[in-house]
Amino acid sequence: MSVHHGLFGHSRSSPTHITMSLSASEIALIQALWVKIAPQANQLGAEALERLFLSFPQTKTYFAHFDLSHGSADLLAHGGKIFNALGNAASHVNDLAGTLSTLSDLHAYNLRVDPGNFPLLSHIIQVVLASHFPDDFTAEAQSAWDKFLSEVSTVLTSKYR
Repeated sequence: MSVHHGLFGHSRSSPTHITMSLSASEIALIQALWVKIAPQANQLGAEALERLFLSFPQTKTYFAHFDLSHGSADLLAHGGKIFNALGNAASHVNDLAGTLSTLSDLHAYNLRVDPGNFPLLSHIIQVVLASHFPDDFTAEAQSAWDKFLSEVSTVLTSKYR
């Protein structure tokens, strides 16, 4: 199986294989932080989108119909969808492909989101988590989240190929 390294060193492989598997300790770190993220999912998701749009303005093209102003209902709702999907994925790490299948279809076939945007958002999500949970977002937690988000991105882009 060939592995290609994308932005931020994330690995992508064939659609049916995830390149890395999370260890029990990595899953525990992800799920422990998720407990703290969940009550703030909409706000943290909105912040991630705002940072994404500021840092990578080309990503706004998919949201022309949204109110992109700070704290808008559109950003809160969509940010919450993103973060809650990550929470669902964190609860089903052993079946990411099944858990994210509908979202993978939506992004590949209906929305046609550029797969290069997923690593950008993954990076931004880590920035948001680090800024809100500095005591919990240790080097080990960052590594686990980076790996987890890379796996999620791989699944979400698997139907593009």
